[in-house]
Amino acid sequence: MSSVLPSRFHAVKEAAASPAPALTAHVARPPAAGLRMVVVVPAKNEAENLPDTLAALVAQTTLTGYPLNPAEYEIIVLANNCSDQTAAVARQFAACHPAVALHVLEVRLPRAEAHIGKARRLLMDEACRRLELVNNPASFIASTDADTQVAPTWLAATEAALAQGADAVGGRILMKTPTVATACVVRRYQLQDAAYQLLRARLEALLDPQEADPWPRHHQHFGASFALTPAAYRHVGGLPVVPYLEDEALYQALLRHDLCLRHSPEVRVYTSGRQKGRVAVGLSWQLRQWAKLGQLAQEPLVESPARLVKEWKARCALRALWQGRPAGTLAETLPTLAASMSLPLKTLERQMHSCLTFGQLWSWVRRYWARNGRWEAQWPAMALTDALAYLRRELATHALSQK
Repeated sequence: MSSVLPSRFHAVKEAAASPAPALTAHVARPPAAGLRMVVVVPAKNEAENLPDTLAALVAQTTLTGYPLNPAEYEIIVLANNCSDQTAAVARQFAACHPAVALHVLEVRLPRAEAHIGKARRLLMDEACRRLELVNNPASFIASTDADTQVAPTWLAATEAALAQGADAVGGRILMKTPTVATACVVRRYQLQDAAYQLLRARLEALLDPQEADPWPRHHQHFGASFALTPAAYRHVGGLPVVPYLEDEALYQALLRHDLCLRHSPEVRVYTSGRQKGRVAVGLSWQLRQWAKLGQLAQEPLVESPARLVKEWKARCALRALWQGRPAGTLAETLPTLAASMSLPLKTLERQMHSCLTFGQLWSWVRRYWARNGRWEAQWPAMALTDALAYLRRELATHALSQK
């Protein structure tokens, strides 16, 4: 039984924020004075899917169901390296829906840079620039994908989550109604994995609660539904330019700067279940992995919940120490904590004094574990069904302890 764990990409990839690309993509028309939200949509050969994506975006409503003021938001589509009619389809859609400002840009990226990280970076840079020009309070950049349909209240729910104090918002990403081809073993693995991820999120919220991201919450912070304020975007240096998982890299950058991301269950989108995607690692890649495992009659492997529990408890204790909350002094409590985390005490002490944020400190811890290898070796990957059972037992035990 073997599988490539998504965690090897998602949990470890912490690319530093990249400098602004030399190539730019600017909208010629000045932003409207009332602009508060800019939606960015990278699109490569998406002529077939793009009309449905755009139709959902121009049909946005308030939380009470009234049409969203079209003067308050705009959409920027970047058609990059296309060999189909993506740009023409987008322009035709814009002509048929003049009430909402829909800008269509085209670019041909060099071979080495023709990836989603560069395309989304160009879009988010331009969105941030336009929002800074009008300088309206409570403005934000919102990202989605060209094969995704956002819920009617997607922008309004995102705005509400940011208004509660978050710097960024990750929306819940659900699959559209699966086809017959994906409704068997792949669909079963997907549903089991979703249960595993949500149970993880529940247990993490109990063991290391975050004021800005309370339960109920989910586990996703990906490009199909990701939003953040211009200030947060500038603070982390923009979207890291990496070939894939640029959204995860941005999330890690936010964490390193102690900025808050809300995993809001009220923010929802619906994406395609295609197995032939546009990126090396993403949902389509994961669906292919599950399909291969199904053909081999093998079960997916996931991160050990036992290790995650240990990490969440350690993170909570280290954060409390960082914030000066324990009654004891640093000298009294740090040795025990360092030993429990398999960290060298002197090195941890130096990091405690040199890191500017707790996010930087925890990033160092994770990098140390990844380089050392012994931490993860104690808790090997676990079969998905076994991990589900473990999480359910842990949650039941925690519930009993609270009575």
